[in-house]
Amino acid sequence: MSTPYGLQITENCLICKLRHSGFFCDLPKPSLEQLEKIKYASAYPQGAVLFVEGQAPRGIYILCSGRIKLTTTSRDGKTLILRIAQAGEVLGLHGTVSGKPYELTAETLQPSQLDFIKRDDFLKFLQSHADACLNAAQHLSQNCQTAYEMIRSLGLSHSVSEKLARLLLEWASDGEQTKDGIRIKIALTHEEIAQLIGTSRETVTRVLGEFRDKDMAQLRGSTLLIRNKAALQKLIGA
Repeated sequence: MSTPYGLQITENCLICKLRHSGFFCDLPKPSLEQLEKIKYASAYPQGAVLFVEGQAPRGIYILCSGRIKLTTTSRDGKTLILRIAQAGEVLGLHGTVSGKPYELTAETLQPSQLDFIKRDDFLKFLQSHADACLNAAQHLSQNCQTAYEMIRSLGLSHSVSEKLARLLLEWASDGEQTKDGIRIKIALTHEEIAQLIGTSRETVTRVLGEFRDKDMAQLRGSTLLIRNKAALQKLIGA
């Protein structure tokens, strides 16, 4: 089924071609059949808010395609992006399992397909399917590991240049090697990059300019080209 957002929506998990190893929905057939009965498939445009920080948990969202930014906001209005969720991830899992309010705000970065499962239905599903329960525990563990890595990066980096270099090198692992360097599609604004490393948009723009002038990395539109990976690694002491 097609949608106004240009997505091909797959409503049946059993025949979904988006499912891959490591996805939450990569479950044995009996569990997947039960999951199919309790989930609701939907498409969202760019900029749609799924849930907000402090909201009572309604349930989980399984990201089938697209990307979601997960943010937290301080009392003075400063926003920090904790991570960018990719296809296969579960959103709102901690709040849904614990019963505590969602700890983050989830907003689509591009048109996305998600499956929603109500909290009560999901908890009953976990109680009766040990494989799904283990899968949920593994996703919670991955989320904790990501949070630890971010805290380490923000807390131990001595400068914005080092923080930004760490981020670019992290993205480089999924980039395409070309004759000019490593090419990466990121589709993030300078403001969003700043929110990822806990600084201002102006500072990110300045440091990216320095990286460009030193022929280390260059961002044009949504395309990042890392020309000198070794120089970036030197900045972080790698």
